[in-house]
Parts: sequence; structure tokens; C-alpha cells
Amino acid sequence: MSTVLGYRNFGAADVQEFFERPDPSPGPTEVLIRVAAAGVNPLDHLLRSGQIRDLNGHVPFPRVMGMEAAGTVLAVGDDVTGLAVGDRVTGFALTGAGTYAGTTLLLGESTARIPDTLPWTWAATIPVAGTTALDVLDQLALPAGATLLVNGIGGGVGIALAQLAQDRDLAVVGTGSTAKRDLAMATGATFVDYTAGDVVERLRAHAPDGFDAVVDNVGGESLRDIAPLAKKPDTLVAVGDPSVTELGGLMVHRRLDRASLERVAELMATQRLDPHITQTYPLARAQEALAVVESRGATGKLVIDMSL
Repeated sequence: MSTVLGYRNFGAADVQEFFERPDPSPGPTEVLIRVAAAGVNPLDHLLRSGQIRDLNGHVPFPRVMGMEAAGTVLAVGDDVTGLAVGDRVTGFALTGAGTYAGTTLLLGESTARIPDTLPWTWAATIPVAGTTALDVLDQLALPAGATLLVNGIGGGVGIALAQLAQDRDLAVVGTGSTAKRDLAMATGATFVDYTAGDVVERLRAHAPDGFDAVVDNVGGESLRDIAPLAKKPDTLVAVGDPSVTELGGLMVHRRLDRASLERVAELMATQRLDPHITQTYPLARAQEALAVVESRGATGKLVIDMSL
């Protein structure tokens, strides 16, 4: 048995509750891990709210929060290759088993071993924020020297994008609230505070002819405001808002595979990517962490550390 944070119905934060769950057994394509750390993401509360039932509508209640984790392999399904009991791994809980838990199931093909030098908390940020940033940049395939606007640079995906883009010699400009300024500028990006007047006009001052690409992490009206700043519609990529296609842009194509996880782990291990974890929480305080993310007040990445 292990303690988990989950919900028995779709809804707001008040449907969340702690309960005990028997340790699950892996199916043929799954691995069971003891969770060492779990990342906290906007995806978590969106799933709980029932806004994206295509991803979790098939999962029976009660459901467990969380989509990404790092930990130690306890058991391996018969059809899983390349992983063994005792391996240190990171991966996606695409099984629906959640990650705000002592143990969980990961899909074998979406789980990768991590270097011994990589901290658990860092590894737990790889599946969602790390690989999303990698997928965006691979999809855009911009040449060195190109300009990139990151709308919403201060969160987990935005901070990863800023670093990986500059690693590819791209010139990065990012938007965010005042509280995100120092962290964004620490990556070397140019920062534009969206609370300080007409953000579009001030962005145009940095790229009068438009940006070679625009990545949106915010959605809604903010996406519509910044969309015209992309030189070409197909260089507008959204991480979370599918209405980008109405503007001629594209959603990020997510790969969710072992190779992508391994690439991000290597970028972290070689100090080319720092997830900028600004706070860690014990599982008992996971609801506090999720509330910060749900309020859009998180700077950098928040992580649940099972050792606390």
C-alpha cells in the first residue's frame, strides 16, 4: 500500500484527497517504480478538471494526480526491453496510474534510464517540461541566429526552452510577469514584462519585422495577441492551446518516447539544461504545490520530493 493524492470525480481543487492504494502490478508493457520525485504541471489540474478527457476519460475513478516521475524500477512487464529491476529511471505515467504516489506504473517505451549523477528532482522534470521544450525546437528546426519569442518564459517549459534555444545559438525574447524577470534573465534571454503596458508594441521593438518563430505557453487571449508577431503562421507553435490552428499555427508534436527522455537527461547531465527547481514539497503538501501551478504563480519548476 502507498499513500496517493487523487480524486473520485472531475472538478476543482476541492475534489482532491489523499487515500491509500495497493501497489499496482505491471502489465506486459509497463514498469513498476518506487517514486522518488514527481513533477508538478498545469496538465495535472487540467486532467483533474475534466478539460482534456481524451487523455484520461478511459481511466476509472478514483484517479491519481501526476504525469511525470523519477524513481527506481521494482518490476518489469514481460514485453519491456532495455530496463531492469533496480534501474534509476524517469518516465511518463501514460498508464493512468498517476505519480503523486509512493509507487506507480510507467509505460515501458516512455521510460528511460538516467545517469547516476542526475538528482531525482531534476530527473522528475524531464518527461513533461524537458521533452516538450526539445520537441518544440526540433519541430521548428530554426537555424543559428534566428529569433525566438517565448510567450510565458517563466514556467517549467519556458525556462527549458530559453536554455535549449540558446544552446542552439538562437536569440530568445520572453514574456512573463514581474516575478519571473530575474529567472528569465538568468538564462540569458531578453525579458519583456507583460504587466508593464502594451506588450505587443514592446515586443515589436525587439523584432520590427517579426520573430522567426513564436512559442506560446499561455494560450487564450495572450496567444491571439502575440500570434501576428510570427513572420509566418506555421512558425507559431502552441504548447497547450489547440486554438492555435485557427490562427494558422501548429500544436507541438509530442513524441513521448525513450529516446527523447535520454536526450534531455544527457543535456541535464552535461549542464546544458537546468530545470530551475524553485521549490520542493513533500507528498503531504502536494496540494499546495498544485495550487501554485494552477494559479499560474509558479516560477521555474515545482517538484514533489518523496524523501521530504
